[in-house]
Amino acid sequence: MSADGTIRFLKAGRVETVTDFDPTMTVLGFLRGRGLTGTKEGCAEGDCGACTVVLGEPEGDSIRYRAVNACILFLPTLDGKQLITVEDLKASDGSLHPVQKAMVDAHGSQCGFCTPGFVMSLFALFHEEKAEIHREMACRALAGNLCRCTGYRPILEAAGRMTEGGRIDQFSLAEPETAVRLRDLRRERSLFLNGYHAPATMEELGGLLADHPDACLLAGGTDVGLWVTKQHRELDRIIYLGGVKELARVEEVGGALHIGAGATYADILPCVEARFPTFGDLLVRLGSAQIRNSGTMGGNVANGSPIGDSMPALIALGARIVLNRRGERREPALEDFYLDYRKTALEAGEFVEKLIVPLLPDGRRFATWKVSKRIDQDISAVAVGFLLELDDEGRVAAFRAAYGGMAATPRRATAVEETLIGRPWTLETVTESMAALDRDFQPLSDMRASDRYRSMVARNLLMRFYLETAEGPARLNEVTHG
Repeated sequence: MSADGTIRFLKAGRVETVTDFDPTMTVLGFLRGRGLTGTKEGCAEGDCGACTVVLGEPEGDSIRYRAVNACILFLPTLDGKQLITVEDLKASDGSLHPVQKAMVDAHGSQCGFCTPGFVMSLFALFHEEKAEIHREMACRALAGNLCRCTGYRPILEAAGRMTEGGRIDQFSLAEPETAVRLRDLRRERSLFLNGYHAPATMEELGGLLADHPDACLLAGGTDVGLWVTKQHRELDRIIYLGGVKELARVEEVGGALHIGAGATYADILPCVEARFPTFGDLLVRLGSAQIRNSGTMGGNVANGSPIGDSMPALIALGARIVLNRRGERREPALEDFYLDYRKTALEAGEFVEKLIVPLLPDGRRFATWKVSKRIDQDISAVAVGFLLELDDEGRVAAFRAAYGGMAATPRRATAVEETLIGRPWTLETVTESMAALDRDFQPLSDMRASDRYRSMVARNLLMRFYLETAEGPARLNEVTHG
């Protein structure tokens, strides 16, 4: 147990101390139970944004603010952080926050149910972006908020107006003091509550997992949260990874990107966008800003879902996964980590430490895409990653194709690869190789797509990769006359 069996966080300028609670209580449940009903419940799965709140954490003398979904965020993960809700935005003199005023002036609110969530997402954007806020920034920040009344035009107008008077508010003025107060809340030792463990080091994590191999490992909670809110599962023991700083590292080492299993998508995105642009585009569509601020690529990989968006790209890039059991490590290729539907090679007492993603050497071409019913925040029908290397004569020297949504696990299309390697990278060759997908996959039909649709999309994505990598005039001739 911790010294006092409590969690502590900043709320409305005060240190909140909470004791004797269910560790799977959501932040939304806690707020509404306290009468703070500005934060709404809509979907209870992190999709609609009505429950959006903002968390503050110190970065030097300033604070990093990030929007998150309160409906799937477990209460003890607030320990040591600042929690900001829509009730906190009004200034002490009663004046509206610049975000709230912009929403009023632009007529961005009608019934008001979704408005607090929009306001909190815009509040995070108000503090996050230093450059002028343009439409694309606002759309990305608001992709996780559903508008039920006004439509997005006036809300996007409010996003453009909210910084007209600068970016000064009561929170920015108080940042140095708030950073000091948050640092004072840091624990000198790990947090242990009834059924909830938050280790501070990998050594401690390894020991806990050895003692409790059946514990639920919790990172961002973007999947685990739904086990509680939608499936009503009871989680007897949780080991939270958010306090292990080593797991949050993202660094370039020896020609590879090392991505800690606890690093959020928001932390990963700048590195991935710079080195693998189409992978960055995919991560932006993987979830909303709220989900990217909480969810982790390590969690996506460890989950083992056949429709996890990141795995086809990582497999195509030849990524390895580092598995740690009390300091003993092994590094299987990610493609070998998946054994069957929702079954991985993770052994008792092991946890995912990080992913090692090789950077692209000169001459290699890579792309990844997903196809889904919605552009933003949707589960893939098909996701794909391709890696190509040509020799000096234009023949395929190396080719990797990995698909998600086509089988019980994300996996490589080995028949397609064998059909292409050693042959010229031409329209004729690629068209012939598309038929080999039938030997690689026999996709199922479900609510997202039929088997025929998936097969057609899988072929078309391979053709797209060819069209985007073939050389200009030759490609045009082949498309026109082939």
